[in-house]
Amino acid sequence: MYQGIIRLFKILILTLITLSYVHAQSSFIPFNDDYYHLIDRLEIKRGKFTEGFHSNVKPFERKAVVALTDSLLKEGTVNLTDRDWEIIDYLREDSWEWTKGMVSTDSANYNKLARLGWFKNPPPGRKPKFFQHPADLYSIHNEDFDLHFNFTTTNFIGKDNSYDTSSHQSLWGTSRGVEIRGMINDKLGFYTFVSDTQGRFPKYVNDFKSSKYGFPGEGLAKTTRNNGIDFLTARGYITFRPLKSINVKFGHDYNVFGSGYRSLILSDNSSPYLFLRLDTQLGKFHYTNLYTSMINSYTNANDGLLRGKKFAAIHHLSVNLTDKINIGVFEAEVFNRDSVGGGYDLNYLNPIIFYRYVESYLGSEDNAILGFDFRWLVGKKASIYSQFVLDEFLTKYLFNGSKSWTNKYSFQLGGKYIDAFGVPNLDLQAEYNLVRPYTYSHKDGGRNYMHYAQSLAHPLGANFREYLGIIRYKATPRLSIYGTIMMAEQGKDPTTGPSMNFGGDLTKNYEERNVNRDGDLNQKIGQGIKASTTFTDLRLSYTLAHNLFLDGRYQVRKIKSQDVKVATNSNIFTFAIRYNMAYRQQTY
Repeated sequence: MYQGIIRLFKILILTLITLSYVHAQSSFIPFNDDYYHLIDRLEIKRGKFTEGFHSNVKPFERKAVVALTDSLLKEGTVNLTDRDWEIIDYLREDSWEWTKGMVSTDSANYNKLARLGWFKNPPPGRKPKFFQHPADLYSIHNEDFDLHFNFTTTNFIGKDNSYDTSSHQSLWGTSRGVEIRGMINDKLGFYTFVSDTQGRFPKYVNDFKSSKYGFPGEGLAKTTRNNGIDFLTARGYITFRPLKSINVKFGHDYNVFGSGYRSLILSDNSSPYLFLRLDTQLGKFHYTNLYTSMINSYTNANDGLLRGKKFAAIHHLSVNLTDKINIGVFEAEVFNRDSVGGGYDLNYLNPIIFYRYVESYLGSEDNAILGFDFRWLVGKKASIYSQFVLDEFLTKYLFNGSKSWTNKYSFQLGGKYIDAFGVPNLDLQAEYNLVRPYTYSHKDGGRNYMHYAQSLAHPLGANFREYLGIIRYKATPRLSIYGTIMMAEQGKDPTTGPSMNFGGDLTKNYEERNVNRDGDLNQKIGQGIKASTTFTDLRLSYTLAHNLFLDGRYQVRKIKSQDVKVATNSNIFTFAIRYNMAYRQQTY
């Protein structure tokens, strides 16, 4: 015990010494599809990659996003619409500590959007105590300390006709929390977000909780009366730069690799997890080392016992081949050592080694995953992106058309079209995702590509094809329109009779796979109980003030299947008011 305390003390002393030499540090913008699309749009219209970040490695530093807007204003050659100017002002106001005093531009009317009448200016000569900036309830900014404090909330009401009884068809939810971020001596960045949520959510969300024992994108969730759900959300980290080109980040949060609406490499689909992340950016190269500690499954969630741990070590190298073409290479190793009484295997801490070699060297059967991603900016009007993930293969089966179960891979192809067909502020996105049966799965929960019984990649898991179409239109300075349609063909396991594994459920042992056709061959996407999903989502979002929104949403979710327990038909309407909280997409 004393040795552990001494070791911890040494680490603390080393950290304090290191911080005395670190460089200026920024907190990161929480991942949010609506928000990140605004950044993506500006980068596409600029026609070349941003110097401060690589768009396939998320989240982004606040100072890097402000630097993008600085470049747009300085260059003055980008064809911007009135809405684009408002986006620039919004992004700069949201991270105003990095704007060097020039928060907004002179060519937009963002100040009319940022404040409501009840944000009144103080008498001449006095500073306001609150809302000195529209983005913060309370803030401090000087050479020693930077602090941004906000309360957060989302409240909604609605109706879902798919509940069996009319008394449960009414939906409601409320989330209340706080968000705090800042810097100490311009060297140590910090962030924390905590919120408490209760409500009755759509039936398909409740069904997910019943089968997977958690709320989508969150961890532990409790069931309350009348089909209600209660859960706590907490994220937080510290970040600093020991060298100018190296950023260190440690805490509980999400990490995302990819440029699409979905990510087949690493997404924010699961709950937050403990991680240590090192980002090294040298010119056109961005290299990420990510070391995580995760939860094996939801087992023992309600019996008071310690949950099983699992770990992942991840490398991602992103390279800008030109100022318009980017490629990335990814590898991950998921493992645990519970059976031998160990914790994190130190062999996987090597930041530059090939993990497949380490796995073979140790004689382990850990889960090694390789991947590639790609992005191309096309003519200041569009971007094309792709991902390919290879979980396992045998060379003799990969290209002979046998459809062996060992051909475990996933593929994504997508694109964005900005100001589509000459219509200002109309953005279109199309995406195709394919995941072979048994991809991401393993022999046990300690090595599958999941955290807290939720996929680290796509929410559907595996054994599916998916087609996505997204429309985003900023009709007025305050009104934004979002439309999403998702169509998927997936093979599911039977809900009755003997337990079978057709390759879609990542929690199951792939050695218990269904081989009742041609042995291990002829394993096809969609095998099992066929489920055809059509999900249509229309949302109108009205901006009342900075990060204060009214949202009206209508969803139609249909699943056709021969299994009556899989088939469903839902019509869901909700109306919400939210402040400083991202919109929960839950499109699956």
